[in-house]
Amino acid sequence: MKNDIVQESTSQESGGMGLWERYLSLWVALAMIAGVLLSQLLPAIPEFLNQFEYYNVSIPTAILIWLMIFPMMLKIDFSSLLHAGKKPKGLMLTTTINWLVKPFTMFAISAFFFLVVFRPFLSPELAREYIAGAVLLGAAPCTAMVFVWSSLTKGDPAYTLLQVSVNDVIVLFLYAPIVALLLGVGNVSVPMGTLFLSIFVFIVIPLVLGIVVRKYVVKNKGKNYFENTFVNKFDGTTRVGLLLTLVIIFSFQGDQIINNPFHILLIAIPLIIQNIAVFFLGYGGAKACKLPFSIAVPAAMVGTSNFFELAVAVSVSLFGLNSGATLATVVGVLIEVPTMLLLVKFSNKTKHWFDGYEY
Repeated sequence: MKNDIVQESTSQESGGMGLWERYLSLWVALAMIAGVLLSQLLPAIPEFLNQFEYYNVSIPTAILIWLMIFPMMLKIDFSSLLHAGKKPKGLMLTTTINWLVKPFTMFAISAFFFLVVFRPFLSPELAREYIAGAVLLGAAPCTAMVFVWSSLTKGDPAYTLLQVSVNDVIVLFLYAPIVALLLGVGNVSVPMGTLFLSIFVFIVIPLVLGIVVRKYVVKNKGKNYFENTFVNKFDGTTRVGLLLTLVIIFSFQGDQIINNPFHILLIAIPLIIQNIAVFFLGYGGAKACKLPFSIAVPAAMVGTSNFFELAVAVSVSLFGLNSGATLATVVGVLIEVPTMLLLVKFSNKTKHWFDGYEY
């Protein structure tokens, strides 16, 4: 949900999960249900909101997505990038998986399921939209939740931050070209202007503002105040923005979900398979590189998690709120937490695989 130092909440500082993190899938599910009910009981509301669009961008949704993304951009400490060369193996592993493997395996897996396995259940057009949504997720690595998974496995918090920060810089340059390439292969028309505009609006602008605000607060109040007090003030806005965005999205998806709820399951299957496959690729790669457990697990988790706020934002901009692509990105939010908790449990049980490795 895309990126911080480990102090997202008091519970995380002690290595645990707060009520929000622990039950994220429940909150997402309730938001989805609320959106569907809204579409059926008060259809005039989504119809009204749908009027406020600018170059295929829903203004109400854009505002809510900003509430999600800006707090995460606030938390990125770019000074840590200066130390990237000191421990390159973990960074190289994560970067390779995220940008040379993950987007392409997501395309291959989703295309196989939506065009072949699920062909009897989907029209070709809808199948391509689901593929598009899956690709938007697969090409968007790292979210703030990565720090939760890292803390639950006692990962190195500083190195986790470094990995996330490096990938957030790379996403500015590679996300749009990779998405355009893969969606072009998938026979989906991509308006490049809208795609780059989405990156600029939802990443570049909040990132620059985050850097400016961070420097200002640290300079006037100190780094300790910024990391332990100031940043935490925005946790609520991220949560509210996420849930309200989902309510709006599913208010436009209401009829489609009610008419065929089976599609939610169809979308979830390839996404879960992709997440697990990418994790084991990173986990096995970390063992092959003889990385210590505290770095190996975050390296695998960063490659497995998705920057779903970005994926939802770009999907809404490219294909609209009521598209199959947007539905696919939102299902990605729903399945991420239970999948990642399962992988956390597996990692902690196999910690001994990395005994004796030092960095």
